[in-house]
Amino acid sequence: MKKFLALLVVLVVIVSAVLLIKYLERPISGHVKDEALLAGVKATDFKASDSDYFHDMDGGITLTSQERQGRNTWIVWTAGDDRLWDVLSVKSIGALDFLKTISSYPGLKASRDNRWDYLGLVNEPCFDKPTGPDPDRYGLWLDKRRADCPKDPFEDESQFPGVKYGARGKNIAAGSFYGYATGIMGLRLFPNPAFDEKAAKKWDPVRYYTDPTYYESKDLIKPYRVGMSCGFCHVGPNPVNPPADRNHPKFENLSSNVGAQYFWIDRIFDWSADDKNFIYQLFHTSRPGTLDTSLVSTDSINNPRTMNAVYLLRQRLEEAKRWGKETLSPANQGNRQLNDYVSTGPLSQYYKAPDIVMTPRVLKDGSDSVGVMGALNRVYLNIGVFSEEWLLHFNALVGGKAITPIDVKVARENSSYFAATENQTFATAAFFLKATDAHLLKDVHDHAGDKYLQANGATLKQGKIVFAENCGRCHSSKQPQPAPGMDPNGCAGKDYMNCWNRYWEWTKTAEYKDQMRQMVLADDFLKDNYLSSELRVPVTLLHTNACSPLATNALSGNIWDNFSSQSYKDLPSVGTITWYDPITGEPNQYNMPAGGRGYTRPASLVSVWSTAPFLQNNSVGPFDVDPSVDGRMRSFNASIEQMLWPEKRDHDSKLGTKVPGTIDRTTVQSHLHVPLGYLPGFLLPFYSLGQALAPWIFGEGGIQLGPIPTGTPVGLLVNLNPLPDDSDPAKAATHQKDVAKLVFDLDHDLKKLGPNATDEQASAVFRKQVPQLLHLSKCPDLVVNRGHYFGTDYVEPGESRESALRERGPGLSDQDKRALIEYLKTF
Repeated sequence: MKKFLALLVVLVVIVSAVLLIKYLERPISGHVKDEALLAGVKATDFKASDSDYFHDMDGGITLTSQERQGRNTWIVWTAGDDRLWDVLSVKSIGALDFLKTISSYPGLKASRDNRWDYLGLVNEPCFDKPTGPDPDRYGLWLDKRRADCPKDPFEDESQFPGVKYGARGKNIAAGSFYGYATGIMGLRLFPNPAFDEKAAKKWDPVRYYTDPTYYESKDLIKPYRVGMSCGFCHVGPNPVNPPADRNHPKFENLSSNVGAQYFWIDRIFDWSADDKNFIYQLFHTSRPGTLDTSLVSTDSINNPRTMNAVYLLRQRLEEAKRWGKETLSPANQGNRQLNDYVSTGPLSQYYKAPDIVMTPRVLKDGSDSVGVMGALNRVYLNIGVFSEEWLLHFNALVGGKAITPIDVKVARENSSYFAATENQTFATAAFFLKATDAHLLKDVHDHAGDKYLQANGATLKQGKIVFAENCGRCHSSKQPQPAPGMDPNGCAGKDYMNCWNRYWEWTKTAEYKDQMRQMVLADDFLKDNYLSSELRVPVTLLHTNACSPLATNALSGNIWDNFSSQSYKDLPSVGTITWYDPITGEPNQYNMPAGGRGYTRPASLVSVWSTAPFLQNNSVGPFDVDPSVDGRMRSFNASIEQMLWPEKRDHDSKLGTKVPGTIDRTTVQSHLHVPLGYLPGFLLPFYSLGQALAPWIFGEGGIQLGPIPTGTPVGLLVNLNPLPDDSDPAKAATHQKDVAKLVFDLDHDLKKLGPNATDEQASAVFRKQVPQLLHLSKCPDLVVNRGHYFGTDYVEPGESRESALRERGPGLSDQDKRALIEYLKTF
C-alpha cells in the first residue's frame, strides 16, 4: 500500500510539473508575434503588386497603379492567414480541409468540373482539371495551369519573396508571399512551415484522400496550407456579363465586388458533407450565399448572413457625411483613418481628431462604426491575419471561454502581416471608389435583360410613387431635408430611439410623402443613389429574425471592441420582440438588451434584380444555381413575390402556419462525431475502458455524442449560452450551474437510450429539456424567414392587426405591388 501511495504521489508530482511547464510556456496575449516578424520580415517588405493581371475583370475598367494594387490586395493578398485555416482543420475535427476543397481527386464530391454547381466557388480561368497526382505538389490532385496562359505574376518569388519560417526555405520552398494559385479565386497555396523532413517522410497523398485512419488525425502535417483573400467571399459572376459556362468562366465574366452569392458553406466547411454529422447540420442552416461571420470567434448564436456586395462606395461615403457621425472611445482611436493616407481633398473630411468619424455602416448590425479603414482592416483579422494573437482571445468554433478584445495597436506592433495590410487597404478603398458602379439590367451583355424591362411609362410611374410613399424612407440615400430626428449627424448614441421615433413618424406624414414623390419622379433620382439610408432600424419594427441584431462580438469588452464606436455601445434597447416556441408555436416575449444590439441597417437595393433570394440570410425566395440573367430573374421574380406576399413564404415543417415562417431543423438523425485521431492524448489510455462500458459512445473510430433526432431545431442547441452575461457573482454561478445540469441531464438521458435509439425516443428526451434550452438561449428567435412586412397586410400570429397597421401602415394593392416590382428591376 505504501508503495502504491508513493507511486501515486510521484505520478501526481510529474503530472503537476508537466502542467506547470505547459502553463508557463503558453503564449500570452500581447506578447506573441506573427511568423513574418519572427522571420525578420517587416511590413514594408511586403510590396503590393500593381500587375494588371485581372484587367478583364470588372468590365475591363482602366485602373491607375494604386487602384490595381488595391484590386490585387483584395483578390490575392492573404497576409499569413493560411496559419489560421490550418489550425481550424484540427479545431473543426477535420470537417474543414481546404486542401481537399481545392483538389480534384477521383471520388471527392467536388472537382474543377462541378466546383461551381456543388460548392458555389469560382474557378480561376487559365486552369485545367488535373488528370493525375502532381509530383511537384507532393502527389496532390491540384488544378494545372494551361500552357497557353501567361504565368501568374504573383507567384514570382524573386519579386515577392515568401516568408522563410520553419521548414520554408529548407526542405520545402518558401515560394512567394502571395502563394501559388489554386485554380479557385480567393484561395492561395502556401508551403507549410511545419512540413519538415520528418513530416515529409510520413506524408502519403493516396492515404490523405482515401484513408480516414490516416487523415483523421490532429497530428497530420500536410505539405501546404491554404490562405484566403477577401476575394474568396466577394468575387463572383458579373451580373451583366455572366459566363456561358458557369463552371468555366473567363476573367471578363467576373466581378470583384458582387459577393459570393452562390457559396455553399455546408459543403465547403465540411468537405465530406456527411449529413449524419451534426457539424454539417449546423453549416447546412447557412443558405447558399450566406455565412456566419462570427463562426470562428463564436458568440454562441447561429447567425448566417449574406456576403455583402460592395456597390457605390463613393456615394456611400457622401451619405455618411449627413448622418454617419460616430464618437470614438480611446480604444477605437488606434484605428487607421482616411486622413492617415491623405491630408487634403474630399477623403480628408471624414475624421476630426481625436474622436469623431463620419462613416458608412458595413456590417448588417451597424457595429463596425469606427471609419471605413477600420471596417476594412477588421475583415482581415476576421479571416485569420495575426491568428497567433487573435486565437488567444476566445475558444475557436466552440466557445465556452470568456472573450477579450484584440487590441489593434498590438496587432500593428506585433504582426508584420497586419501592418502591411493597413499599408495596402487604402489602395483597395481607392479601387472600390472607381469600380463599384451598379450592374443594371438594361446594360446586360447582348441585351439579354431587355425582355424583363417591358413595363410601360404609366406602370413605372405608378411603381415610383409606391416606392416613394412606402420604401424610400429606408431604401434611398436621397431624402428630404431636414429629416427630423436624424438631421444633423444621424443621432447615434443613447438618445437614438427617441430620434428614430421622430424620424419614423415624420415619414408617415403628407409633407414627407409629397417631397419624396417629387424626388423619386425626378429623372436623376437613381443616379448616385445608394438606395439605403444606412440608418439603424430597430428589429421591433422589422420583425426579422433577431439573431443577427443580437450578435455580441462588437459589444464593450468583446472581440471587436476596438472596431465598434462608443456611439454604438451607447445605443439604447429597442424594446420587446416576439419569438415563437419551436415545439408548440406559442408566442413569447423577449426584452432586447441595450449596448448596441437590436438594430439592422437597411440593405441597399442597388442591382436588386441580381441579388435574390432576400433578407439578411437569403431565406426569402428560391436559390437558383444559374448565374445567367435568366437564372437571376427566376430567383428575383419568385423571391420578390414572397417579400410582398409573405403568405407565400416557406412554412415550418412541424408547426405550419402557427409560426410566421420556417425553423431550420436537422434533416436526419445526427451525432457529434469526434474521430479517434482528434481526441486529446490523455484520453487515449482510457479509450478501451470506454468501449467496454459505453460502446454506443466510444465506437471503433472515435467518440459519438447523440443521437440528435430528425427535426431538432438547430438553433435550440447551438444558441445555448455557455457563459453568464450577468456580472453579479450569484447570478453568474446560477447560470453556470443551470448549464452544467442541462448538459448532464441531456447526456444522461440520451445514454440510457442505448445505441439504436429511434427519433421518437430521442425527441422525447430533448422535449423535456426544451424549456431550459430556451431559457438559457442567447437567441430564442428561431424563425428565419420572418419579417419585413412593409406594403403587405400580413399579420404575425403573435401580433394584433391594430399594432401591425400602426407600425407599418396599410398594405398595397396587387396592382401597386406589380408596379413596384417593375420599378425595382430598373435599379
